[in-house]
Parts: sequence; structure tokens; C-alpha cells
Amino acid sequence: MTLVGSYVALSRPLVAALPVFLLAWLRFAIGAVATLHWLRRPPREAPLTPGTHRLLFLESLLGNFLFSICMLFGVSMTSAVSAGVIMAAIPAVVAVLSWSFLRERVAPRVWGAVACAAAGMALLATGRADRAASGSILLGNLLVFGAVVCEAAYATIGKRLAGVLGPRRITALVNLWGLVLMTPLGLWQAWGFDFADVSAGTWLLLLFYAWAASVWSVWLWMTGLRHLPASLAGVFTVMLPVSATVVGVLVLGEHFGGLQALAFALALAGVLLATLPASARAAE
Repeated sequence: MTLVGSYVALSRPLVAALPVFLLAWLRFAIGAVATLHWLRRPPREAPLTPGTHRLLFLESLLGNFLFSICMLFGVSMTSAVSAGVIMAAIPAVVAVLSWSFLRERVAPRVWGAVACAAAGMALLATGRADRAASGSILLGNLLVFGAVVCEAAYATIGKRLAGVLGPRRITALVNLWGLVLMTPLGLWQAWGFDFADVSAGTWLLLLFYAWAASVWSVWLWMTGLRHLPASLAGVFTVMLPVSATVVGVLVLGEHFGGLQALAFALALAGVLLATLPASARAAE
């Protein structure tokens, strides 16, 4: 979650240098090459079933393809600090999705977390005086929230995949699907793009982004889900908004005033409300 928050923030300078679809395509290409040796099935792992194939496709479609499009376009229109605040809604959105589609009971505190997340995003949406800029920022915030929904679906599907496949193979397969889905759009934007204009620093940042987004964070998350209850794993989503905000302020030099601080506090309160009751039950 710390890595996710950092690359969400650091993707902002990347989208200023590279078109969104080309950037996402290069990310998946680097990730697919890096994890190619993880594709082989371990001896003790069962063969892939049609149901597992469908879950892998959905995992990549929602958590890789659509998440990347929404997140990259979103952070190009809003700030890394705002993106971090909005993405703190992930545990609350996971709870709402489970209530809507799985008919699971949602505790009153989790509904409080949803309210905190909504209040934090409302503060960000109303905090701009420039109406023209505000419209663009609002669209950016909505796209980042779309990325939140995709990430919540990714986390939910990942819980099922981690029970039948190893974390390395999951990482390799979802990256490969992401590359397949993004290749037509990536090739379209690569055609005629002047790669010579991209600085060496941008290429280095792209390598970090690709490894963090496509390899390290996926492998760490899937490995953790094999050894921890999902309810306890949800507590660590608190690191996403923290790291995104720290990188946005300290590395990118973004403004962090009273409004952002209040929105950030609401976001963290929502994370705690959504996750701490579940972790307490798991510890009993």
C-alpha cells in the first residue's frame, strides 16, 4: 500500500511527459518482461480452470486496465494529495461492493467510513475558487474515484485468486492480460510519438513506476493475503493516502493547507472506521 500510494503520486510527472495509454502500455510491457519467468506452473499447483481464467481476466481488466486509465487521467487533472485522500476510500468501497453484490452485512461504523470518505471528497471538490479549473479538477477527482472502485474490485477478486494460485503466478498472469488489453491503445499513441524528447530522468521514473505497480505491489499484496486474514490486511490500506500525500508534498512540492489537512483527517478517520472493527474481531 505504501508503494501504491507513492506511484500514484509519482505518476503525475509521468503523465506530463508521456501520453496516458502509451505510459500504461510501457508499464505493462516492462512488468510482463520482468515476470515472464513466473508464468510456469509450480508442481503442486492445480491447472487453471475456466473459472480461474475468468477471475484473472477480471482482475486485470478492473485492477490493471481500467484502474490505470482512470488513475493516470485523474492525476493529470488533480493533485497527488487529492488523489491520496480519495483513494483512502478503498476499504469503504470494498464494504459497499460486498453489501451490494455479495449481500454481506455492513456494520454501522463502515457506513460512517463511507460518510467520511464522501465528506473528504466533497471538501476537495468545493475548495477551488476558479470555476474553470474546478471543473477539470472535479473530473480528475471523479476519475480517481473510478480508480478506487476498480481497486476495490481488484482487492476482492484477489482474495479468491490467492487461495488457488501462487502470488508470483498471479502477478505474471494479470500483467500479461494487462499488456494484451492495453496494446492496441498503446501502439496507437506510440505511432508518431517522439521518444527522443523524453528525458533520462523520466525513463528512470518509468522503470520505478512499472516495477512498483506491476511487480512489487502485486506480489506483496497477494503474498500477504495468503498469510493474513483479509480483514486484517485491510488495515494497511491506511498507508496508501499517507504515502501519496507525503510524496505529493515533499517530492512534488504540492500545497498542503488547512482544507487538505481536514480532508486528509476525514479520509484517515474513514479508513480506521472501515478496518479497525474487522481487525478487532479477527484478533478475538
